[in-house]
Amino acid sequence: MPWYEAAGLMVGGLLFLMFFGTPVAIAFLTINVVGVYLFMGGMIGIDQLVANATTSVTSFALVPVPLFLIMGELLFHTGLAVRVFDALDKCFGGIRGRLSYLTVGGGTIFATLSGSSMANTAMLGTTLMPDMIKRGYKPKMIMGPILATGGLAMIIPPSSLAVLLGSLARIDVGALLIAGLVPGLVLALMFVATIRLQIALDPDAAPGYAADRATFGEIISAIARDILPMGLVIFAVVGLILLGWATPTESAAFGTLAVAILAAIYRKLTWTAVIAAMKGTLMVSAMMLMIIVGSTTFSQILAFSGASSGLISYAMSFDFGFYAILALMFLVLLILGMFMDQLSIMMLTLPIFMPLASSYGFDPIWFGVIMLLALELSLATPPFGLLLFVMVGVSPPGTTIGQVAWAAAPFIACTLLLVLILAVFPELALWLPGLMRS
Repeated sequence: MPWYEAAGLMVGGLLFLMFFGTPVAIAFLTINVVGVYLFMGGMIGIDQLVANATTSVTSFALVPVPLFLIMGELLFHTGLAVRVFDALDKCFGGIRGRLSYLTVGGGTIFATLSGSSMANTAMLGTTLMPDMIKRGYKPKMIMGPILATGGLAMIIPPSSLAVLLGSLARIDVGALLIAGLVPGLVLALMFVATIRLQIALDPDAAPGYAADRATFGEIISAIARDILPMGLVIFAVVGLILLGWATPTESAAFGTLAVAILAAIYRKLTWTAVIAAMKGTLMVSAMMLMIIVGSTTFSQILAFSGASSGLISYAMSFDFGFYAILALMFLVLLILGMFMDQLSIMMLTLPIFMPLASSYGFDPIWFGVIMLLALELSLATPPFGLLLFVMVGVSPPGTTIGQVAWAAAPFIACTLLLVLILAVFPELALWLPGLMRS
């Protein structure tokens, strides 16, 4: 079978099943059974499929994923994240649009603690939205910053998706995690500038109101009690990797331990919180591992059938330039984001994109950051961006996907601008990994 027919059968069949609402894991499994039967010798191929299923999910590199998820779930269910927001609220005082700024500031801190974009967005929405609505903020000043800042958890370490991307694409996971830190912080500053510009153009979007000003002593006390201790978690996750003292797996374990210790100190480590955190982690981890089982075999079938090599040779024959092929891959990720979840997109494209990126001489860590930004952007891509649904779920009744997407548009432009900056100045992502190696 020619490579293009094999590629059409595998990729087209998968998209066809997903289009009709087949669960992602079932869609991958169905296409894999067909593929191994056709390309890998009938029933012998089925036996190989079963063997691959075990191998794909017993990789030690995947251990940080459930640990980071536990860490984020514990922060949410023990109320430690809410304490950070309360402390920041005292710091911002009564400045116009303070709750929008608080969303970006607190959401960025929580992104460095949770590793989950969905948890970040849900927490920001449930914590800040009711007060913002009560204060008369316009929807664009509520939903836009929450949606944008929620997505930061995908690029700022510890990012669960970055661990998966590094593991499956054979990129240094520790370097990839650290590489997202500076771009993530730059993006947060761009969000702040966007909020300031929106307020300047439309002062009524964030009405001023009298707020109880905390005294200097109260501010210092809140920072010392509720914010600075979180530095222990950030150091355990980011600092240990950056200093070369721990692998991503070890730092994930230390981070989870740090959260548990802080929750115990604050007397918030209850059985209710622990059980809720474990349930949330189990649900997300099971979903991820099932998709990994299917997608790993999918990648092997594409390679075995000649579809991957044929597609790469075909793309190289057009002699695309460096930036043209990067833009094309970025566009593919955004289009797929209209219909698929981020994990599925990653599993579908990695077998094709990584060899192609290597043939064009892309730095794998830099390209990994670009991919994470594209996946973050696709979270807010209508009609099926996951964060759009999360935002609608925590918004007042009657809120539509279109309203949420429109509110997020200026912040999406910030992410696109950051991608352009990274394309021109890759050192923005590569500086910290280089420092870590040295």
